[in-house]
Amino acid sequence: MNKPSTLRRILTTDLPVALIVLFAMAPFAWMVLTSLTPSAQIASSGVSLSPAGWSLDNYWRLLGQTSFLTNMLHSLIIATGTMALGLVVAVTAAYSFSRFRFPGRRLLMLQFLLINMFPVVLLILPLFVLMRRFGLLDTHFALILANSTVAIPFAVWMLTSYVGAIPKSLDEAAMTDGCSRLTTLRRIVLPLMVPGIISTGIYIFITAWNEYLYALTLGGRNVRPVTVAIQTLIGEYQIEWGLLAAGAVVGALPATLLFLFVQRHLIGGMTQGAVKG
Repeated sequence: MNKPSTLRRILTTDLPVALIVLFAMAPFAWMVLTSLTPSAQIASSGVSLSPAGWSLDNYWRLLGQTSFLTNMLHSLIIATGTMALGLVVAVTAAYSFSRFRFPGRRLLMLQFLLINMFPVVLLILPLFVLMRRFGLLDTHFALILANSTVAIPFAVWMLTSYVGAIPKSLDEAAMTDGCSRLTTLRRIVLPLMVPGIISTGIYIFITAWNEYLYALTLGGRNVRPVTVAIQTLIGEYQIEWGLLAAGAVVGALPATLLFLFVQRHLIGGMTQGAVKG
């Protein structure tokens, strides 16, 4: 009786899941193999599937002959700044929306939701005009502000649900003991929000790290994040696929490692924030 059920489970569950995972991971595996194959070998015989033909030459050229490390520093500054600004605004806004009832509250929350319905490309032109008028083009601050326009609405919605799950009686007890609103937020609410803050902050960081349109439009020679730097590896008359693949692997590595390191907090915080209190 167990053999048919085991075979059925393999055919209906294990095998389809394995095929889906293989289909999803195949492009990334091919990118890594391409980055490990020397450019001359790619042009002559294609990507090497054997470790005997692998080399770190593309990575040495990427880090030694280009400014890719500087580009990664720009991306780190922008992503960290966006995360910090987004969390400061989102935490205070989420606490206000969750704890206070004021005229226009629902309208403001609806506006935060509507912003996410518009594609990013529609915001590029007005943001470009504003940044040029204030002299902020080709600066880290410009890209931090631009990325915050996408990050803050989602963060406010997520953290509002998370704060709503924290009992208001804790705030009332703290204020009865003499705490102000800000002290209550800092000493009572924020420690309970740590999982939600971590998950929201990581989401903002990864989104800002992978952003391309704002980086291409509002950046320039002085500020060039990783996403734009990878594009510059494409030549006018030829494409060095090994160098391009190495840039993609190195560019994706920080966000990937960060996600793997905090994935439990990320998934747990999103799950708790999705439950309305």
